[in-house]
Amino acid sequence: MKITIIQGDITSLEIEAIVNAANSYGYMGGGVAGAIKRAGGQEIEMEAVSCAPIPIGSAVITSAGRLRCKHVIHAPTMEQPASLIDIGNVTEAVRAALECAEENGLRRIAIPGMGTGVGGVPFDKAAEAMIEVIVNFDENSLEEVVLVDKDKKMVEEWNKVLKGSKKL
Repeated sequence: MKITIIQGDITSLEIEAIVNAANSYGYMGGGVAGAIKRAGGQEIEMEAVSCAPIPIGSAVITSAGRLRCKHVIHAPTMEQPASLIDIGNVTEAVRAALECAEENGLRRIAIPGMGTGVGGVPFDKAAEAMIEVIVNFDENSLEEVVLVDKDKKMVEEWNKVLKGSKKL
């Protein structure tokens, strides 16, 4: 599976699905979730909330409203909105997002830095966990994962980890 790393706005990508580092209730308040809701419309949040509770380690797929992508995959990194989390939640959320993409036959998805906003996970730890899960994921339909973040430091950490990955 190809891993592409870019600095940019996940809400502007023309791709099959983007991932939202959600909370278990599906509410889309701040950070990437808030940006997705603002750009795509409140119907994305309403759909996610209708699927709640979404346990950590699972993910749901919704429509994408006005976004250029076709779907939003909501993969909770936290139960309560705006909670501090540990790195295990990032690992579970990324794995759940990839599994959800596979279950829906998607070929290309984009994932932001997971847990690095209100979750409080340091960029380097998030990058290590995310790349490890992606590199070791046994894909069938997935051809490419685009790691995208507005923050230059997150992009730098992904690049650093990917360069050091032995399996690629």
